[in-house]
Amino acid sequence: MPPLKMNAVAWGLLAVFGIAAPFLVYPVFAMKILCFALFACAFNLLLGYSGLLSFGHAAFLGTAGYVTGHTVKALGFPPEVGILAGTATAAALGYVVGSLAIRRSGIYFAMITLALAQMVYFMCLQMPFTGGEDGLQGVPRGKLFGVIDLMQPLSMYYFVFAIFLTGFLIIYRTIHSPFGQVLKAIRENEPRAISLGYDVEKYKLTAFVLSAALSGLAGATKTLVFQLASLTDVHWHTSGEVVLMTLLGGMGTVFGPVVGAIVVVGIQNYGANIGEWVIVITGTIFVLCVLAFRRGIVGEIAALFKEVSPAATEGGEPDQPG
Repeated sequence: MPPLKMNAVAWGLLAVFGIAAPFLVYPVFAMKILCFALFACAFNLLLGYSGLLSFGHAAFLGTAGYVTGHTVKALGFPPEVGILAGTATAAALGYVVGSLAIRRSGIYFAMITLALAQMVYFMCLQMPFTGGEDGLQGVPRGKLFGVIDLMQPLSMYYFVFAIFLTGFLIIYRTIHSPFGQVLKAIRENEPRAISLGYDVEKYKLTAFVLSAALSGLAGATKTLVFQLASLTDVHWHTSGEVVLMTLLGGMGTVFGPVVGAIVVVGIQNYGANIGEWVIVITGTIFVLCVLAFRRGIVGEIAALFKEVSPAATEGGEPDQPG
């Protein structure tokens, strides 16, 4: 199947399942998947297309959640303002963290992001408006633009779906823009990109800030969905989960992180009754994926279609007369 047709099919499935999801599964579960899918797609922009492995991306998800919750609950602003405030804060934090982290590469870059994320975790634990270990509870959803009551499950779901589509389209457009092509060039051969005259650090920082902002958008939305901002959202374990989602679905693919988020969140939700064993199951699936499906679920499917299509084309051609 040609890539254009595959993309069209994927977009069609995304639209159909996105619209029908609240009638097929519990709406809050569907909204959780959308929030983490956007988070994973934002992380994939950094890892899959820029080659930068961050172990601290939960800092942007959680910080935006706390800012949104405080803006809506304590300051009384409407939900759209709260989401914008959370996203802007995540972008600003991303600029600070990115400016420090991109000075190094490889494992040193990853460790810097992890260390700074742990500092953010400590601040969220100690600051007075975060609620400490209890988190920020009872965050009101309010009314969107003063008209749409977000306490209604369907209204809230389609609002979250619209946010996910907006963020996903931004990522898709970024990947397929000249800026995205430069990011891929940096990932593949950074010295060559430098020799061509590109300001590599500037491109890396821009990608980092954009990824942080979109992660913040996911975190801000998640806070409104669950009406809660908790320490779990800024914990290093959440940073590990998004790495798992990206690799499981297919690093460097457009739709891979979405599939990865569906699988991981689905296992966590439906495997909750088996307690801690869900972690063992998730880890086992991850190991099997790394060993047997290095390109992830979507990556392997795309590779399979690439192998089948030429064979089908050759087999379908009539023999030429001798």
